[in-house]
Amino acid sequence: MKKKLVYIVSLLIAGLFFCTTNVNAARTDMVDVSNHNGYMTVSNFQDMLNNYGVKSVVTKISEGNYYHDYTAANNISTAQKAGLYINGYHFARYTTVQGAINEADYAGQMAKSDGLPIGSVLITDVEAQEQNGLSRATNNANNVAFMNEVAKYGYRSAVYTMSSWLGSKMDIAQGWIASYPYNASGKQWYSGHHSWQWGSTYQFAGSYGNFDVSQNYDNFFTGGQSPQVDPNETISNVISVKGNSYKAFTTYNNEGKANVGTDVISGTDWKSGTITVINDVPYYLIGGNILLPQSSTTFKNVVNINYRSDYGVLAYDSKGNSIKNSNKTFKGGTSWQTKDKLVNIPNIGYAYEVATNEYISIKYAQGSGFTG
Repeated sequence: MKKKLVYIVSLLIAGLFFCTTNVNAARTDMVDVSNHNGYMTVSNFQDMLNNYGVKSVVTKISEGNYYHDYTAANNISTAQKAGLYINGYHFARYTTVQGAINEADYAGQMAKSDGLPIGSVLITDVEAQEQNGLSRATNNANNVAFMNEVAKYGYRSAVYTMSSWLGSKMDIAQGWIASYPYNASGKQWYSGHHSWQWGSTYQFAGSYGNFDVSQNYDNFFTGGQSPQVDPNETISNVISVKGNSYKAFTTYNNEGKANVGTDVISGTDWKSGTITVINDVPYYLIGGNILLPQSSTTFKNVVNINYRSDYGVLAYDSKGNSIKNSNKTFKGGTSWQTKDKLVNIPNIGYAYEVATNEYISIKYAQGSGFTG
């Protein structure tokens, strides 16, 4: 796996920080493959399934009405043998409705000959220069024509494109959107679509080359099978320094005094051992006597519930009484707006205010050190 490089301003003593160099970013629910990755083996795909949480694969089938990817048949067979759901994609070159129909026929025929199962997705990848010069209405009509024609071969379809083309070059109700943030950790971009492709240089141990990876939001790319996300995946104590330019943020000691030489850089990830409260303000302990204010992280004015996704935690009122059924609302992995300062609740301790007279204990906040 490609490790994320974490920068620190000034030289630090080894072991001073609990720095996470291999933090999970967004989920790797789906992987694209093509001839650029060679002939994928069953063991390649089994490794992705067992060690990276990959659930489905999209292999390139064709391009325009002239290119057939020579690795497609192999990739379809080996992905199926590994237990992964397999889909295909066609790189579009069409500029007219008739051109889209012709390319759909070509893609459908190639997919059939490669053994792509009926009911799989045969996506249209629309990002070429040919479409860049067309009007929004023309691209919309062409994409619909492609998807309607592909359906005649027994395949489902949708549009893949880059985020910058949404609403400008074309309209997509639910598709597969590519957008690559500096740091994808904890993000849920384009969650109204089937899938978000968040990276293009991901590497898997034992597999050749770089891979595009995506986070799925429904079961579209798994053929009606619900995404099997481990509910414990929402338990995390990783926090991210806000921003994506190399700005330095000051750290503090447990007396609330600024440290010297231990600033941290925006966009980096850290594992917090606990939340320390100084003057009612929360700080994350990221190593030794090194505290990072919550206001310097992406959780500024936010509490992320650090619990299993299939359960919730109770909220309390200002007197320390639990609020009935509030655990049905405050599920693990959900995020809630809060205030800069914590409130000390009787019998509960410090807590985040998440609504009028509703508070969540800091022990259930991401970064608190809670592990389940």
